Amino acid sequence: MSTTTVNISANQVKELREKTGAPMMDCKQALTEAKGDMEQAVVVLRKRGVSVAAKKATRVTSEGAVTSYIHAGGKIGVLLEVNCESDFVARTDDFKELVHDIAMHIAASDPKFVRKEDVTPEAYEHEKDIYRAQAAATGKPPQVVEKIVEGKMSKFYEEVCLLEQPFIKDQTVSISQLIATKIGKLGENIAVRRFARFKVGDAGETIAITKPDQKAE
Repeated sequence: MSTTTVNISANQVKELREKTGAPMMDCKQALTEAKGDMEQAVVVLRKRGVSVAAKKATRVTSEGAVTSYIHAGGKIGVLLEVNCESDFVARTDDFKELVHDIAMHIAASDPKFVRKEDVTPEAYEHEKDIYRAQAAATGKPPQVVEKIVEGKMSKFYEEVCLLEQPFIKDQTVSISQLIATKIGKLGENIAVRRFARFKVGDAGETIAITKPDQKAE
């Protein structure tokens, strides 16, 4: 086991904090663990955030905020509710930034559900039937068609579920990882409660809702 000591400079800690928003001591520890490698330190902080988020996932989120976001010159609008555990955290700039970023992401990416657990069997099978018809239209053998459908369905959740989608401002991070990072920093459970997305000219709208402590049937 190596006993090499890595000297972490204040500038490195500052740079990592600016990148991730994590507390100074967490940044220093992550850089030490990553032996000064900035990108690896970011990974360390993300993993730590996910771990903290998992431990806090069952804690009740009864506070939070509702925000609105208007995009594309008034053509797209989003209403979003994100919950946390205390009014104190709900008032922090970190929480407000998170809520704003998620609302902006919804406007741009148009998810249909909050979580994988919220996708109904009917919606899943409907999408599968569409992919199957598209693949069959190519004239390929049935066994090849099924493999094509399986490949497309593996990405289905990433396309339609908010928490599975890559964050529009950083494609290396999913929305669930973005939230986990904030949970790790703020020390409270955070959950997307519901959202609605409206677009001028569309016949319908997207309305998605989930309960933090209740899984979809």
